[in-house]
Amino acid sequence: MQQLEVSEELARRVVAALRRAFDVELSPAEALIAVSARDGVDYQCNLAMSLGKRLGKPPREVAAGIVEQLELDGVADRPEIAGPGFLNFVLRREWLEQRVAEQAGDERLGVALVAQPKRIALDYSSPNVAKEMHVGHLRTSVIGDAIARLLRFVGHEVLPHNHLGDWGTPFGMLIEYRLAEPDADRGELNAFYQAARQKFDSDEDFANRSRERVVKLQSGDPETLAFWQELIDESTRHFNAVYRQLGITLTDADVYGESFYNPYLGKVVEELEADGLTEVSDGAVCVFPEGFHNREGDRLPLIVRKRDGGYGYAATDLATVRYWTTERGATDLLYVVGSPQAQHFAMVFAVCRAAGWLDGVHAEHIGFGSVLGADGKVMRTRAGESVKLADLLDEAVSQAAEIVAERSELSAEEQQQVAHAVGVGAVKYADLSGDRERDYVFDWNRMLAKEGNTSVYLQYAHARIESILAKAGESAGDAPILLAKPAERALALTLLRFSEAVHAATSAYAPHKLCTYLYDAAVSFSRFYEQCPVLLAETPELRASRVQLATLTARTLVQGLALLGIEAPRRL
Repeated sequence: MQQLEVSEELARRVVAALRRAFDVELSPAEALIAVSARDGVDYQCNLAMSLGKRLGKPPREVAAGIVEQLELDGVADRPEIAGPGFLNFVLRREWLEQRVAEQAGDERLGVALVAQPKRIALDYSSPNVAKEMHVGHLRTSVIGDAIARLLRFVGHEVLPHNHLGDWGTPFGMLIEYRLAEPDADRGELNAFYQAARQKFDSDEDFANRSRERVVKLQSGDPETLAFWQELIDESTRHFNAVYRQLGITLTDADVYGESFYNPYLGKVVEELEADGLTEVSDGAVCVFPEGFHNREGDRLPLIVRKRDGGYGYAATDLATVRYWTTERGATDLLYVVGSPQAQHFAMVFAVCRAAGWLDGVHAEHIGFGSVLGADGKVMRTRAGESVKLADLLDEAVSQAAEIVAERSELSAEEQQQVAHAVGVGAVKYADLSGDRERDYVFDWNRMLAKEGNTSVYLQYAHARIESILAKAGESAGDAPILLAKPAERALALTLLRFSEAVHAATSAYAPHKLCTYLYDAAVSFSRFYEQCPVLLAETPELRASRVQLATLTARTLVQGLALLGIEAPRRL
């Protein structure tokens, strides 16, 4: 049977005592149990503070009533009432030792599966065909993949969909250029696109043929579709190479480009019209969702069919919602897309709710900030172009190789593997370790630092533990946990918070919460190792216990980093 998290264990007991003392019903989540920052105190409960006014009693009196009715059953000592009514809990050593031992024997490290799994359609990455992935695709790919890993780990079904930009006007231009310049190198996607664009802008005859080619594409002309498929295949090979290098779990089966939804667009318009949701504005079929206005107070439209009869990305986004909810049975729709698109998604969701496509379905835009250069502006090359993502990752591995080269005991092959793990991990962790909604400055020195909250620090911490365990020469087995010193106790408490960190990161779609926890765990182990000798422990029993704690810490770091999509080399 899965054990409750420590905070939930205390919360359930507190709300039960509250019910007995004051006949007040609260959920455990409302018990306001939190890890304490005060020395000598493990957890703190602020519930009495919030209930004092409601019950018409001083908070300390409320706290005293809760304490009087608390049934702790050996979990903790009777809590101290501090200040105006805080409850300070100190866990019993014997109970703590037993809980850590149980977690050490659990392959999931105490992380429970959710009681009610969801079927979640997750949209992330979504690059444009015929263009190379650039730094602007970094965050959606890295954040989206971490969220996918977290959701799967706690038991949800994840339906990833890579919404490729593979349809529309530019493809007429690209296909026509392919026909006009059959020897043009399509392997360099950006150069091919730029050459086609230059010809489109300078050659009116070519531009007209390109527009005609769009009509042929959308009408299903076999020759045009064949050339279009060539562009898709070449682009997909490029995307997959970047995904492999970056450690992203998206596959070809997850590709749902704009073209996939093209057959559904007419039905979208029909249903919206049948529901009376559309208006014709300047020849275009629009929906004006309630509550959306521009600065002048005019209503904002969502254009579902353009004046010329074509469809834009708004129509495709509406079709996407309709498909994943009505045909695939998704209970949740998540879109990992930059924050500037917040209003667009709010409007799309509003229209879909009005159409009934989101009945009983949760839809959420998971926004994020930009990657900035040292000048505080969106990161670009010196020539002012977008930084290619493949080039960025190559540079990360190259810089990491200089760090790894210091370890002469590693073979050349091992150095290459470790350099990749360290370099790519540094890029991903720098992206994930901050609040995703904020911009961050891309700084090689900071992200590759061996100290501080970086993946390099965590990877070194794990490799250090593996070295200790290798020198110990024995398995931790099921040795009893002994928490005799404060540093041992502090490490044990931190390790028991792994489940809380995973669920917090998952429920808020906030990987940085897990990053913060992993850094705390690594720091806690460092303090433990300084104060509690493992190999030279005073007794065999204490040595076995500390080997057990070290093993559990290593497993926690490996699992936590894996949920972020980052490797943890055994040697570094």
